[in-house]
Amino acid sequence: MEAIANLDTGARMTTFVSVLVLMVLLESLFPRKQRVQPRQHRWFTNLGLVFIDSVIVRLVLPVAAIGVAEFAGNKGWGLFNLLPGPAWLEIIIAIVLLDMLIYWQHVASHLIPVLWRVHQVHHLDRDIDTTTGIRFHPIEILLSMLFKMVCVLVLGPAAVAVFLFEVILNASAMFNHANLLLPKSVDRALRYIVVTPDMHRVHHSIKASETNSNYGFSLSVWDRLFGSYIAQPEAGHEAMVIGLPGHQTNQPSSLLWCLMRPVKLFMRRR
Repeated sequence: MEAIANLDTGARMTTFVSVLVLMVLLESLFPRKQRVQPRQHRWFTNLGLVFIDSVIVRLVLPVAAIGVAEFAGNKGWGLFNLLPGPAWLEIIIAIVLLDMLIYWQHVASHLIPVLWRVHQVHHLDRDIDTTTGIRFHPIEILLSMLFKMVCVLVLGPAAVAVFLFEVILNASAMFNHANLLLPKSVDRALRYIVVTPDMHRVHHSIKASETNSNYGFSLSVWDRLFGSYIAQPEAGHEAMVIGLPGHQTNQPSSLLWCLMRPVKLFMRRR
């Protein structure tokens, strides 16, 4: 389990840095939308949240989803451990099922008020670029990890399937949040399978009906299948406003403000 955990950490870090650098380069060369704020302050906050998230997850949940998969496999727990089949098919099905479950987790984070108060930190970014894809409050990251661990226990996928899913999910989030202009023909072809930047950007619109759409992270099929797909923003990508109503200020670009935001909302509800 320790060897797998080390492989998971190393591969995820390598993928994270590689995709982040690539997307930053591409969106600098081919920007889709003009920024409304300087990058430096936003990036300090977004990357600061990533660092804090990583430290807290390591301290609170030292055994990640891949460790739970190894544990479930040794115990013979979960659906895939009860239904024999070729390993390659199990890996593909497990990745697809986990992606669908993350879609529903995302839907829940919008529909359930207590989860939305935490998830707002992600949507309060007034620009959208590849760093937005890794901008999450530590509470949301912990809840997401717990949810994935439960899903892994129920499904019982091979550890390698969970490992691949985590790597794909991380890379997809940075890709589909990128401020990247893709040729229309490329975007149209890609979004039949995966979530493209233009598709997911709609989800970050200030307009509520658009915010509550396009929940997918990796595969685009779930939004089409469950009726949450919107092809384009009403105002167009260049004119659409990013963020949430009432928060079109510099506050969401402050690291401390982002960390305290859910706490203040919870206290206000008491």
